[in-house]
Amino acid sequence: MKAISENWFETKIAYDKTMEDGLQKQVKENYVVSALSFTEAELRITEEMSSYISGEFEVKDIKKATYREIFFSDNENDDRWYKAKLQFITIDEKTEKEKRQNVYYLVQASTLLGAVRNIDSVMGGTMIDYVIASVNETTILDVYHQYDSKKKENDKPEFEQAD
Repeated sequence: MKAISENWFETKIAYDKTMEDGLQKQVKENYVVSALSFTEAELRITEEMSSYISGEFEVKDIKKATYREIFFSDNENDDRWYKAKLQFITIDEKTEKEKRQNVYYLVQASTLLGAVRNIDSVMGGTMIDYVIASVNETTILDVYHQYDSKKKENDKPEFEQAD
């Protein structure tokens, strides 16, 4: 498990998909990308999807995601995404009352139980007192973060390129 904190955007695309029976059906799919702005998020999802979708597609919606971090799994069977609401527990020093702060994460797993295990795996290594308030499966098909960008082997930083 690795947790990545970046600026996340939820995107929705629409395109005509050829179904198993040969008929075309318009589908809408949800993805998450990391980007610095809405413009960059649209560019990134367009670049990512153009290699998977033949024909035209349209970016229908882009919104800033509420996730603090995304927990990526190293297990290739973890093919679903779960939205987890965690509550961080602190004690108010003046009133000595318990305070709970809601924080949202996106977690990669194959099952609901696997998502809970993955949350505990990451959060167990911290000193934060937390409670898992909810975990729900999402309709997100994939997540693309900055390091997913495919680089050519001969790509070098500008200052290293030959004259």
